[in-house]
Amino acid sequence: MNEDSAASKRSWRQVLRDVPTVKAELPRFDTDVAPADPLVLFGEWLETAIAGGVLQPLAMSLATVSPSGAPAVRTLILKDLDATSLWFSSLSSGPKGADLEAHPAAALVFYWREQGRQIRVSGLVEAGPRDVSENDFLQRQPNARARAIAGRQSEAVEDFDAHLAAGQAVLERNPAYVPEAWVAYRLVPEWIEFWQAELERDQVRLRYERTGDKWHRHLLWP
Repeated sequence: MNEDSAASKRSWRQVLRDVPTVKAELPRFDTDVAPADPLVLFGEWLETAIAGGVLQPLAMSLATVSPSGAPAVRTLILKDLDATSLWFSSLSSGPKGADLEAHPAAALVFYWREQGRQIRVSGLVEAGPRDVSENDFLQRQPNARARAIAGRQSEAVEDFDAHLAAGQAVLERNPAYVPEAWVAYRLVPEWIEFWQAELERDQVRLRYERTGDKWHRHLLWP
């Protein structure tokens, strides 16, 4: 009997239950020496992920709520990190933009499986300065800029090549062109939670919550 046949004799719940959640030695998370500012800790973990060869360390899930109240989540790229905010970019004319216009708040999740780490972030979202949005767009690859110029994000398209050619033509005429709808958004965290899987303790969770300009830390039950 092959493995597929053997698996079919058991429920998926049984199959999934047998998959080990931790297979290798993972970083230790000493919460006693965690910095007072969670964005400092975020930067430290991000540097460790990049240096450690984590696949796609900048990928993050962004969750928003539509004008009708329906949740939506998608994966995109972290564009910047500063002392107060995490940055991402998108067309304000697309679904993300419509969601944020109606409900200017969002949640992020970073998951770095190679290091058994997850970071959850929730907070208010606002558009950054126009010059930041323009610089962000101009740093994108030419084809990425052409796609953003030519099509309406997430809408059905029948002739992709024709739309792309139209966007490329715009850039040929004006290489510095930036759509008005292109926005660099900043998420200002209200809380951040750091999660570390460990062989001995199963998992460690440290949550930071902001009150005014001060952060308060709490260890959470797994």
